[in-house]
Amino acid sequence: MTTAVPDPIATSGIDLLRWAQQQSSDDLPTIDRLIGMSLDRVEPGDIAISVETRSDFSNPLGTVHGGISATLLDSALGCAVHSLLPAGTLYTTLELSINYVRAASVDGSTLTAAGQVIHRGRRTATAEGRVHDQDGRLIAHGKTTCLIFAAPSR
Repeated sequence: MTTAVPDPIATSGIDLLRWAQQQSSDDLPTIDRLIGMSLDRVEPGDIAISVETRSDFSNPLGTVHGGISATLLDSALGCAVHSLLPAGTLYTTLELSINYVRAASVDGSTLTAAGQVIHRGRRTATAEGRVHDQDGRLIAHGKTTCLIFAAPSR
Protein backbone atom coordinates (compact mmCIF):
# COMPACT_ATOMS: atom_id res chain seq x y z
CA MET A 1 0.00 0.00 0.00
CA THR A 2 1.37 3.37 -0.96
CA THR A 3 1.60 6.11 1.62
CA ALA A 4 2.61 9.72 1.17
CA VAL A 5 6.25 10.14 0.24
CA PRO A 6 8.21 11.28 3.31
CA ASP A 7 9.99 14.60 3.09
CA PRO A 8 13.50 13.56 1.98
CA ILE A 9 15.11 16.45 3.85
CA ALA A 10 13.24 15.92 7.12
CA THR A 11 13.78 12.13 7.10
CA SER A 12 16.98 10.24 7.84
CA GLY A 13 18.46 8.29 4.96
CA ILE A 14 17.84 4.88 6.53
CA ASP A 15 14.22 5.74 7.32
CA LEU A 16 13.57 7.00 3.79
CA LEU A 17 15.14 3.89 2.26
CA ARG A 18 13.22 1.56 4.56
CA TRP A 19 10.02 3.36 3.59
CA ALA A 20 10.90 2.98 -0.10
CA GLN A 21 11.63 -0.72 0.40
CA GLN A 22 8.02 -1.24 1.51
CA GLN A 23 6.61 0.40 -1.64
CA SER A 24 6.03 -1.07 -5.08
CA SER A 25 8.58 0.32 -7.56
CA ASP A 26 5.56 1.40 -9.63
CA ASP A 27 4.59 3.76 -6.78
CA LEU A 28 7.97 5.47 -6.43
CA PRO A 29 8.75 8.72 -8.26
CA THR A 30 12.30 7.61 -9.01
CA ILE A 31 14.63 5.69 -11.31
CA ASP A 32 13.31 2.58 -9.52
CA ARG A 33 10.04 2.90 -11.41
CA LEU A 34 11.72 3.60 -14.75
CA ILE A 35 13.75 0.40 -14.89
CA GLY A 36 11.95 -1.69 -12.26
CA MET A 37 14.61 -1.80 -9.56
CA SER A 38 13.84 -3.39 -6.22
CA LEU A 39 15.44 -2.53 -2.86
CA ASP A 40 16.26 -5.99 -1.54
CA ARG A 41 18.43 -5.15 1.47
CA VAL A 42 18.48 -1.93 3.48
CA GLU A 43 20.94 -1.88 6.37
CA PRO A 44 23.09 1.01 7.58
CA GLY A 45 25.92 1.31 5.05
CA ASP A 46 24.86 -1.85 3.19
CA ILE A 47 22.34 -1.89 0.34
CA ALA A 48 21.29 -4.46 -2.28
CA ILE A 49 19.24 -3.55 -5.35
CA SER A 50 18.06 -5.88 -8.11
CA VAL A 51 16.42 -5.70 -11.50
CA GLU A 52 15.08 -8.26 -13.95
CA THR A 53 16.68 -7.87 -17.35
CA ARG A 54 14.52 -7.35 -20.43
CA SER A 55 14.93 -6.68 -24.12
CA ASP A 56 14.56 -2.91 -23.51
CA PHE A 57 17.99 -3.08 -21.81
CA SER A 58 19.68 -4.40 -24.94
CA ASN A 59 22.74 -2.84 -26.54
CA PRO A 60 23.49 -3.31 -30.29
CA LEU A 61 25.17 -6.66 -29.49
CA GLY A 62 22.02 -8.05 -27.87
CA THR A 63 23.28 -8.09 -24.28
CA VAL A 64 22.46 -5.82 -21.35
CA HIS A 65 23.75 -2.28 -21.95
CA GLY A 66 26.52 -1.31 -19.53
CA GLY A 67 24.43 1.63 -18.38
CA ILE A 68 22.10 -0.76 -16.55
CA SER A 69 24.96 -2.08 -14.42
CA ALA A 70 26.18 1.50 -13.96
CA THR A 71 22.72 2.58 -12.80
CA LEU A 72 22.45 -0.36 -10.41
CA LEU A 73 25.89 0.40 -8.95
CA ASP A 74 25.29 4.15 -8.73
CA SER A 75 22.02 3.48 -6.93
CA ALA A 76 23.36 0.83 -4.53
CA LEU A 77 26.49 2.82 -3.70
CA GLY A 78 24.66 6.14 -3.31
CA CYS A 79 21.92 4.56 -1.21
CA ALA A 80 24.55 2.90 1.00
CA VAL A 81 25.96 6.36 1.72
CA HIS A 82 22.47 7.85 2.11
CA SER A 83 21.60 5.17 4.67
CA LEU A 84 24.17 6.66 7.06
CA LEU A 85 23.00 10.28 6.78
CA PRO A 86 20.80 12.03 9.34
CA ALA A 87 17.79 14.14 8.42
CA GLY A 88 18.81 17.45 6.90
CA THR A 89 21.90 16.00 5.25
CA LEU A 90 22.18 15.36 1.51
CA TYR A 91 24.74 13.78 -0.81
CA THR A 92 25.69 13.73 -4.46
CA THR A 93 27.99 11.52 -6.46
CA LEU A 94 31.38 13.12 -7.13
CA GLU A 95 32.92 10.13 -8.91
CA LEU A 96 31.76 6.72 -10.12
CA SER A 97 34.21 4.15 -11.47
CA ILE A 98 33.07 0.85 -12.99
CA ASN A 99 34.90 -2.19 -14.31
CA TYR A 100 32.86 -4.53 -16.52
CA VAL A 101 33.75 -8.22 -16.27
CA ARG A 102 31.24 -9.98 -18.53
CA ALA A 103 28.07 -9.40 -20.50
CA ALA A 104 24.65 -10.07 -19.02
CA SER A 105 21.72 -11.57 -20.88
CA VAL A 106 18.45 -9.75 -21.58
CA ASP A 107 16.51 -12.99 -20.97
CA GLY A 108 14.65 -11.91 -17.81
CA SER A 109 17.37 -12.99 -15.41
CA THR A 110 18.03 -11.03 -12.23
CA LEU A 111 20.98 -8.70 -11.74
CA THR A 112 21.79 -7.67 -8.17
CA ALA A 113 24.05 -4.81 -7.09
CA ALA A 114 25.34 -4.78 -3.53
CA GLY A 115 27.03 -1.67 -2.17
CA GLN A 116 28.84 -1.06 1.11
CA VAL A 117 30.23 2.13 2.58
CA ILE A 118 33.98 1.96 3.10
CA HIS A 119 34.43 5.38 4.73
CA ARG A 120 32.00 8.06 5.87
CA GLY A 121 33.64 11.33 6.79
CA ARG A 122 32.21 14.75 7.51
CA ARG A 123 32.35 15.96 3.87
CA THR A 124 32.86 12.84 1.75
CA ALA A 125 32.04 9.14 1.77
CA THR A 126 33.37 6.25 -0.30
CA ALA A 127 31.61 3.01 -1.15
CA GLU A 128 32.28 -0.03 -3.28
CA GLY A 129 30.07 -2.67 -4.77
CA ARG A 130 29.49 -5.48 -7.22
CA VAL A 131 26.84 -6.58 -9.70
CA HIS A 132 26.18 -10.31 -9.95
CA ASP A 133 23.81 -12.27 -12.16
CA GLN A 134 21.35 -14.75 -10.68
CA ASP A 135 23.94 -17.53 -11.00
CA GLY A 136 26.38 -15.56 -8.83
CA ARG A 137 28.70 -14.59 -11.69
CA LEU A 138 30.38 -11.20 -11.38
CA ILE A 139 29.12 -8.79 -14.07
CA ALA A 140 30.75 -5.56 -12.89
CA HIS A 141 32.33 -3.93 -9.86
CA GLY A 142 32.86 -0.31 -8.95
CA LYS A 143 33.39 2.40 -6.41
CA THR A 144 32.13 5.88 -5.71
CA THR A 145 33.00 9.03 -3.83
CA CYS A 146 30.08 11.12 -2.61
CA LEU A 147 30.00 14.71 -1.37
CA ILE A 148 28.03 15.16 1.88
CA PHE A 149 26.41 18.52 2.63
CA ALA A 150 23.67 20.18 4.67
CA ALA A 151 20.31 20.61 2.98
CA PRO A 152 19.65 24.20 1.94
CA SER A 153 17.32 26.23 4.13
CA ARG A 154 13.75 26.30 2.91
